[in-house]
Amino acid sequence: MDRTIKIEPYYGSLKGMMAKYDALARQDAFKGNTTADYETWKKRARSILQDLLGLDKMEDCPLMPRMLEKKELAGGIVREKVLLQVEPDTWMPVFILIPSGKSEERQNCFIALPGHMGAGKYSVAGCREIPAVRDAIERFHYDYGMQLAEMGYVAICPDCRGFGERRDEALQNNREDAFLNSTCFQLAHMAEPLGQTVAGMCTYDVMRLLDYIEERGEWNPDTVGCLGFSGGGMQTLWAAAMDDRIRQAVISGYMYGYKDSLLYLNGNCSCNYVPHLWEHFDMGDIASLIAPRPLLIQSCRDDNLNGPRGLRNVQEQVDIVRKIYALYGKEDRLIHDIREGGHCWHREPLQEVLPFFRNLLKV
Repeated sequence: MDRTIKIEPYYGSLKGMMAKYDALARQDAFKGNTTADYETWKKRARSILQDLLGLDKMEDCPLMPRMLEKKELAGGIVREKVLLQVEPDTWMPVFILIPSGKSEERQNCFIALPGHMGAGKYSVAGCREIPAVRDAIERFHYDYGMQLAEMGYVAICPDCRGFGERRDEALQNNREDAFLNSTCFQLAHMAEPLGQTVAGMCTYDVMRLLDYIEERGEWNPDTVGCLGFSGGGMQTLWAAAMDDRIRQAVISGYMYGYKDSLLYLNGNCSCNYVPHLWEHFDMGDIASLIAPRPLLIQSCRDDNLNGPRGLRNVQEQVDIVRKIYALYGKEDRLIHDIREGGHCWHREPLQEVLPFFRNLLKV
């Protein structure tokens, strides 16, 4: 016996919300014509975003770095585990992969940020000895921190908030699904009523890593990069947009218009959503704040997160960014790398593009 009834038609909210987006979105997009116009807009845009992210509510404190572990891996790579205090009594564990140095010059370093369903830093740092992590690496090619270290870069691989060892109470257990997953949903429920956001907390934590790089003083501050795939791409986007100490950036699997990919596809992780953001900016506007620093954007042709219009939705946002690079005559510093297949990181750009970026930063 049926216990429900068939409902037809339904009267959902999506159509009305899409119309609201068209009426209200992108009110503070760049409208100037010169680099001076852009620099003025950049200051104002960052001020707006700082408020929206809740960065004004983050609390400064000493980093109090603690070395918890030091281990030599294959190929002469040393893996340190360091614990940093990012806010009072709020701690961030970090794997740091340090290749053997053969030069008197300070090594170049990248912050390598984790995406979802990879157990945070464990996948990024290439911890294949953990079976669930090995499977995540095979699925998404998630070990880009280790890939960087094998290329000679120091790779700083943190657990962002809600990931790995920083999971909140709801997922603090050893089940595989909990180990791989994150507590972004719970974090958003805690943060947003206090005027904070998950994206803002993650952005602030990357800024604390930049503080740590400066404080430690061992690596070249003029070439510091930030890289991430999927949710790691989101963090890279925000951090590079908000902090010029990031001298080069690689955003993979996270560049598309908000209307198609986060409004129409409205079941995405809570970390993507910043209250009032869409009234002010689209994703390309935020990425424009990275200009004219070297920026690689990687997209996959069949990535479902591109939305129903596919790469057209992506290209529209890249074109917004490209216009700013053109103002500076630095179009070569923005590279859009398009790969075949679905939602996945591709390592080829590291070998092809990073040496080019390194030469740009020497000029």
